[in-house]
Amino acid sequence: MPERRACPTSTSASFSELSYSYPLKLLSPPSHADAPGPVRIVYVLSYGGGLVGGDKIELDVEVQEGARLVLLTQGSTKVFRARDPSNRTQQHLHANVHAHSLLLLLPDPITPYAESYYSQVQTFTLHPSASAIILDWFTSGRAARGEVWALGKYRSANEVFVQGKRVVRDVLLLEQGELGRRMQPYACYANVFLFGPLVQGVLRALKERYEKIEQMQRSKPDEFVWSLSILGKAEKGRNGEGGDGAVVRCTGRETEMVRLWLKDALSGASEVVGRDVYDKAFV
Repeated sequence: MPERRACPTSTSASFSELSYSYPLKLLSPPSHADAPGPVRIVYVLSYGGGLVGGDKIELDVEVQEGARLVLLTQGSTKVFRARDPSNRTQQHLHANVHAHSLLLLLPDPITPYAESYYSQVQTFTLHPSASAIILDWFTSGRAARGEVWALGKYRSANEVFVQGKRVVRDVLLLEQGELGRRMQPYACYANVFLFGPLVQGVLRALKERYEKIEQMQRSKPDEFVWSLSILGKAEKGRNGEGGDGAVVRCTGRETEMVRLWLKDALSGASEVVGRDVYDKAFV
């Protein structure tokens, strides 16, 4: 079972354990000098750039007190066609984020090919003083080959627990039928979950941006649409140190449109991990 443990040592961070097995590979480049704290990056890669039917990935992440971990990928995760629908591709991730630590999960999107079957479960356990930005997004498929919402089945579930209390349970299920009609004209959908004191600057900027949106009736769908839901102060720890949480949902006619918006909207995270580190996301 692949596992990562990030531990701080004064102003730097190291891994007490970084292990993996096929079909997964974990790579961690050297630390960046401009990082404002004990920050490390891990790239989560798959052999061949994608996953096939029957692949099952289980990933455990432990971010120790005071550490800051950024999880990235290099290109979208492709989910290939499954010959047998019962032989689906699975990914399970569990992250435990300790006191005063930070997890940024900023992968490239999942790209499900035609007749692919994919199931993902991600569970995050946060200390009340921990922070996290969790990005979960996917595309319509290989549009260049005419595979637009041609997947067989796609399921993604995200759960977030703070101080033992579940504060988010978000489940998405897509199945064939009239999927293309329901999902078009959009080609990419994204959900972002934000928690904790270190991301309050990002959240404030999102609130200001959202307040400027003009609500008006339109004759045709917008090129890009987004929403912001505040979880609120009720989800803080007993000492009030957690800060507000939020869920951002967005969709666009093109994946690149969504990518550029996310990079700009979440750019305040560069203040807690460093500009060089943040710029490695959304490339």
